[in-house]
Amino acid sequence: MTDASFADGGEKPLRLVARDSEDLKVISSLLQDAVFPGEEMLWKASDRRFAILLNRFRWEDKPAAERRGRDFERVQAVLAFEDVTGVASQGVVKDPDIVLSLLTIEFEAEEDGTGAVILTLAGDGAIRVEVEALEVLLRDVTRPYRAPSRKAPEHDV
Repeated sequence: MTDASFADGGEKPLRLVARDSEDLKVISSLLQDAVFPGEEMLWKASDRRFAILLNRFRWEDKPAAERRGRDFERVQAVLAFEDVTGVASQGVVKDPDIVLSLLTIEFEAEEDGTGAVILTLAGDGAIRVEVEALEVLLRDVTRPYRAPSRKAPEHDV
């Protein structure tokens, strides 16, 4: 058995689950530079679920787009957290005209398996999702579309 490669995924939508910090690093890397308006967040305390509908850059497709000289793509995806006991934010506004940009996702684990998932946003914003156990789902929900900028996100090192 060999490890999967980007080519193995082809044009299929992503559907991933993270149940430990290593899994979460994969989801975090795929969601770097995802954008969403603050109103696209939903916490259903009765269901113990927090979710965000976001537009993620298709990092897994970037090498193929560069090779073929075609536009880069984004896709709408749902990021959902299960077993949520609380959600807090800093510097986050639920305004449809303000677009938030996701930089990283990290898990701060406690010894008993509980912990907090920290979503760091551009511009000093952050979302803290308290969980009883780590279970994060990422699922593409639309077909890919041309990135409005037609460019890949860039970061200063």
